[in-house]
Amino acid sequence: MTDENAWDARYRESTRIWSGNPNVVLVAEVAGLPPGRALDLGCGEGADAVWLAKRGWRVTAADISTVALARAAEHAAEAGVTIDWQHHNLEKTFPEGEFDLVSVQFLHNWEEFAREQILRRAARAVAPGGILLIEGHMDHGPFTHEGHEGHEIRFPTPGEVIEALELGDGWQVLKSEIHPRRQTGPDGNPAIRTDSTVKIRRNEKIRRNEKMRRN
Repeated sequence: MTDENAWDARYRESTRIWSGNPNVVLVAEVAGLPPGRALDLGCGEGADAVWLAKRGWRVTAADISTVALARAAEHAAEAGVTIDWQHHNLEKTFPEGEFDLVSVQFLHNWEEFAREQILRRAARAVAPGGILLIEGHMDHGPFTHEGHEGHEIRFPTPGEVIEALELGDGWQVLKSEIHPRRQTGPDGNPAIRTDSTVKIRRNEKIRRNEKMRRN
């Protein structure tokens, strides 16, 4: 199956895959920011995008699964918010424009895919003064993945994520950390999972100087 077919099949397994709540790190790291343009990459069923839109952000949200996007649109309609839902295989196509916030929450895949390339493109989409927020796993937690036992994902550390972005000058690292997170496992019991957070800001002054030099 293509990645798109695989993800569509995954979402068809039940009427809801995720909790319907926004990711806790997104809420913690973004709640104090003034709303602007936001890009949610790998938006799934849309909980993060809807949360942002309800707080005044103008949101573009992208996912590879048309099944997930249809559910996300229903979620947005129920919440009374408007979101630009876009269908993308991020290895091949990418939303256009610059954004004050680019959020990448748990962009992992069991098959080989160009995650670092996608994250570098995400960084290029950040507007001057804007934020790139990347949340990732550091372990599998209480979950097993049938059919993928022979393919083990290596989860990069926050430092490795930042290095792979190849940012150069003009960025400020606001957060680079590994932290525990409570999660309910598939058996309904609570468990602890380890995640990583990278939060960086593009320097507005340097970007302006770059534009002046090009002119």
